[in-house]
Amino acid sequence: MTISKKVTGYLDKNKYKYELIDHKTTYTAWDTAQTEKVKPQEVAKALVMKVDNDYVLALISSNRNLDKQKLLKTINAGRKKTGERNYKKIDFAKEAWMKKSLPGKVGATPPFRELLKLDLFADSLLLKGKKIYLGSGEYTNSIRINTSQYLKLEKPVKGSFSKSKK
Repeated sequence: MTISKKVTGYLDKNKYKYELIDHKTTYTAWDTAQTEKVKPQEVAKALVMKVDNDYVLALISSNRNLDKQKLLKTINAGRKKTGERNYKKIDFAKEAWMKKSLPGKVGATPPFRELLKLDLFADSLLLKGKKIYLGSGEYTNSIRINTSQYLKLEKPVKGSFSKSKK
């Protein structure tokens, strides 16, 4: 299975230097890290979040859990600077909304701001390595990219909103 032309078209248009990694079917970022034998902190978990009536994308390392309240604080800190009102509620987006609104399969969301038309937030721990593995929209492929190029092109809002898995 190859990834969608929409995703490769986006990568090529933005002159990304990327590598497509084929692997056995995985449904979680953690499983991808185990399958590919790479550090879990190099594999991004893309989480689509609903804040009040809007949607955002949060990226954290596959070996971490999301702290929703810390993410909400990070989002609201940016809104305060631009004079927008604070969001009150945050939760995971519903699968039904994701299926009809986003490219790719649920759980394999390709985390590209322009492609998804969503604000992008990245946990600072994920951004420490040289390379980052991203969802491709498919369960059998990942995209490996230089972290520095990803940061330069996607310009995610950085924050600290992950916590250790228990």
